[in-house]
Amino acid sequence: MRSVVRTFVVLFAALGLPHPISTTERTSDLTHARLILWAWEMPERLDFIDPRRVAVAYLDQTIYVSDEVRTRPRVQPMQVSTGTEVVAVVRIEMPAAAETSPAAQAEIVAALLRSARRPGVSALQVDFDAVKSQQRFYSQILRQTRREMPPGMPLSVTALASWCAYDRWLAGLPIDEAVPMLFRMGKEQNLFRPERGAGRVREPLCSGSLGLSVDEPWPRELAGRRLYVFNPRPWTEQSVARVVEEVEQSKK
Repeated sequence: MRSVVRTFVVLFAALGLPHPISTTERTSDLTHARLILWAWEMPERLDFIDPRRVAVAYLDQTIYVSDEVRTRPRVQPMQVSTGTEVVAVVRIEMPAAAETSPAAQAEIVAALLRSARRPGVSALQVDFDAVKSQQRFYSQILRQTRREMPPGMPLSVTALASWCAYDRWLAGLPIDEAVPMLFRMGKEQNLFRPERGAGRVREPLCSGSLGLSVDEPWPRELAGRRLYVFNPRPWTEQSVARVVEEVEQSKK
């Protein structure tokens, strides 16, 4: 545990994060910026972005659930501009047959809370492709995490396209948003073809945001939504500028 703590001290020094945000002063919105760059497990230098227009959602740790619960912290450095709003993302990897005991639930929640309590983090996002048999377990995790998170801190989840189109299990969860993942969809791609836009979103929790990738087509209907954008390669000033330009074009 001590080695993990030292890892994060070094990591957050590299991140260049601002002082801890007072959650009691936050609004109900997830971030002020409408464009959020996903920063996955790669070295990322994002100290050139305009924090008034762009936020960053970075992979903070991955939780592996099998016969035990293991966590792997982020090991790649990241830098952001001073004043950038930062969302901590936690990925959960869990096979369908994995243990769903109260003990496993408690360990997962404890790991999520560690990410939510990082200095400088303004929101928590959980990334878990829960199969149908895991949805009740996942909902329990989210409810317990919500109860124990810093007051006023937003809670976001990524969502499979089917969860937003016809599987209404998200309804009633204590989350601020569910982000429809409109890339790497596999068999679900017919639900959200670019020419159809985002019109198949029926779950209200999914209506305020979209998850997109720089290497796949974007839907036409982007106006008024918070956009999370993934890049399979490290971000550069040029790639960020292209995304910002595309977002601006969508407003016209």
